[in-house]
Amino acid sequence: MLKQRFLTALAIGPLSLVLLFTLTGLPFAMFVGFVILLGAWEWANLSGLESPGGRFVYTLAIGAGMISTCLTDIVHQNWPMWVALATWIVCCGWVLTYPATGRMWHSRVVRLVLGGLIMLPSWMGLQQLREIATGSSGFAWWLLYVLFIIWGADISAYFAGKAFGKRKLAPRVSPGKSWAGVYGALAGTAVLSFLMDAIQGFDLRQAIVLLGVTWLVTLTSVVGDLFESMLKRYRGLKDSSQLLPGHGGMLDRIDSLLAAIPVFALFLPFLVH
Repeated sequence: MLKQRFLTALAIGPLSLVLLFTLTGLPFAMFVGFVILLGAWEWANLSGLESPGGRFVYTLAIGAGMISTCLTDIVHQNWPMWVALATWIVCCGWVLTYPATGRMWHSRVVRLVLGGLIMLPSWMGLQQLREIATGSSGFAWWLLYVLFIIWGADISAYFAGKAFGKRKLAPRVSPGKSWAGVYGALAGTAVLSFLMDAIQGFDLRQAIVLLGVTWLVTLTSVVGDLFESMLKRYRGLKDSSQLLPGHGGMLDRIDSLLAAIPVFALFLPFLVH
């Protein structure tokens, strides 16, 4: 399994990062859209659409939603980012109270709608992030930073949880995650925030704003990971699919990113404008 994971990561990881950082305009939007549509195909299954036909129709609907946001200029507006933030706050409550509040999202329709409220703002958020972050502190810096927040939070949470993880975070959703892991994630991403302050030469106000945004993105990424785990547990699935050998499905790789990007795009203007 370890060898399989390594080979898969080696085959798609570097190419994906190169495309993500170098593409612009329509090619960038299409590449990001393709990745999210793969996630939409898997989300349809998590929502209870098991037939290929049903999953195809849902994926097509998400794709049509992407196109419509461009035609109506919604892709440049920030209210979808607020919708995404509100959605993740609700999802956080469901995760922490699982399974008591399960009746609120057990409906197939509710889960399908949730997928749209999560994936479409994530796609739009990446377009907005490319537009917001320009100049010397441009897109590459800030995209790399949000990726490091997710990776840093995951690594810090793992080691903090291993060392101090007695009080479980959501034991019926993910027994391995603890509150100590959350605190470790916040500590680890605070270090990233201080490093970014030094790189960008921020003043005290900007440093405080960056730390607050970093912590909010960190917490949202944790919720994104847990919420997908909750849906998989409800559906009796180990992975969202077998698309990536050794890694599971696309959603298993981008769940935290789907949560983090809209929130980061929403608050980044407070730093770069």
